[in-house]
Amino acid sequence: MKILSNFWIELFNENENLTSIITFPFYFIETFLTLCIFTTLLKIDLTKRQKMIYILTVSIVLIFSNIFIGDPYRLIINYGFVFILLYKIFNLDFSKSIFAIFMPFVFFAIINTIVLKPYLYLSKTSLDLMYVTPIYRFTYLCFVYILTALLIFLIRHFRYNYKLNIKSYISNDRTINKIIFHNILLGVITLFMQALLTYYYINIVPLWITIINIILLLSYFLLSFYSLTKATRLYLTTVELENAESYNKSLNILYDNVKGFKHDFDNMVNTIGGYINLNDIDGLKNYYSDLRKETITLKNISLLNPNIINNPGIYNLLISEYQKAQDKDVKINFEFFFNFENLQMPIYEFARILGILLDNAIDAAKECDEKVVNLVFRDSSKNKVQIIFIENTYKDKDIDTSKIFDKGVSGKENHTGIGLWEVKQIEKKYNNIVLHTSKDEKFFKQQLEIYY
Repeated sequence: MKILSNFWIELFNENENLTSIITFPFYFIETFLTLCIFTTLLKIDLTKRQKMIYILTVSIVLIFSNIFIGDPYRLIINYGFVFILLYKIFNLDFSKSIFAIFMPFVFFAIINTIVLKPYLYLSKTSLDLMYVTPIYRFTYLCFVYILTALLIFLIRHFRYNYKLNIKSYISNDRTINKIIFHNILLGVITLFMQALLTYYYINIVPLWITIINIILLLSYFLLSFYSLTKATRLYLTTVELENAESYNKSLNILYDNVKGFKHDFDNMVNTIGGYINLNDIDGLKNYYSDLRKETITLKNISLLNPNIINNPGIYNLLISEYQKAQDKDVKINFEFFFNFENLQMPIYEFARILGILLDNAIDAAKECDEKVVNLVFRDSSKNKVQIIFIENTYKDKDIDTSKIFDKGVSGKENHTGIGLWEVKQIEKKYNNIVLHTSKDEKFFKQQLEIYY
């Protein structure tokens, strides 16, 4: 009983060591809540193993830096480690890694600003005393983390019911990214100044001024979020209009082909009848083969559909490449078993690779008697790999597949040979991407594998 009594007394007295021991589990709680914040807002899906790695490693780094390293180096090490973990280990792109760091920072800064002054007022203590008194520090952190968990729950509820998708607002357009970046930068500066004012003057400023300050701060962030939402919706509407315009082009191409097919339908039936009447099975087989090529072309055009190619940027790229191939009398065959929303690499760099490989395939095929490019998108969930396979007919059978990625090497006239070199540089940036190049007597092949 005496031990418990002494411990209870120590909880209400200044004891920095006991405070550190009691608040030790909160490092893991804060790391878990941080993970919940950015995965919820950015709709990032991490495996259980990745979540455990994040929570354990980040918590250990926070504990280590808090014990052995002082400010501001502690913050630099903490945020630097988190960025490397997300960008290099979990393969998030640069913008998502930055947002994953600053969103929790903004979250906790706002909550601390809201909770701190009322808590000090109600507990009748000071800021300095709160940091070194176990019971005050413990109860304060409980309030902060409970409120944080509640806000995360509300955001998830709001997102699922109103289809809020911050992830769709970033990494798609640099202009929108700049708007988001400037808003976050201004918000971080504002919160930093608020933190300084809170730290130095919280015991001087009256409670009513603190309440007004909190209201103004929340109003600023709500207004910024509203403006940002309006701007991003405008951007997404513009993308949808461009998408619809491209789709209309593909529909016009499909309509012209179907119209021509329908116009010749009676002649096709009569031709088939002629082969049957003469019992010319070999002739009928040859005619059917040619007719099947015509129907495959119509099928390929029908696949150029934004409901199938569910990314506006990739959809517009494929429409453009299809029209380019058509102008050069190159036939492109498509197969799609793929959800572009689950693409496991940054979309803008994927589009660069795809554009370069398709340009090269079309240019090589146009030199051949049989001008064919086959493009396949496939997602193998069993092997956890996304595959983009491109093969094309080619003329130069002596091409050296080991040298085509060297800078300045090109088999085309008046070309700098920079395209495939850029592809190789992008491949080197990501440890989950592999590009295989091969050839046979008929086709030159490129297979891009994206592991997850």
